[in-house]
Amino acid sequence: MRIRRGEFERIRSVLSEADPDGPLTAREILELLEDHGEEFDSAHRIATVLGREADADAADVEVIRDQPYRYRIGSERN
Repeated sequence: MRIRRGEFERIRSVLSEADPDGPLTAREILELLEDHGEEFDSAHRIATVLGREADADAADVEVIRDQPYRYRIGSERN
């Protein structure tokens, strides 16, 4: 499945606005997105978008491979 243009930007924008205290699971990110009026198919889709962004060597995404996986994005990585 191909990443739709703008999905990562939508995720990053909401997380930047929400300013979470730490890394979040895909399900927690999905809930935040829904609270901000953004629609995504599933937590799995969030994980796919963020995982591919991280695999593309994007400096903006860190995947913390605990159970469950958690994601840290953008300025919250500092």
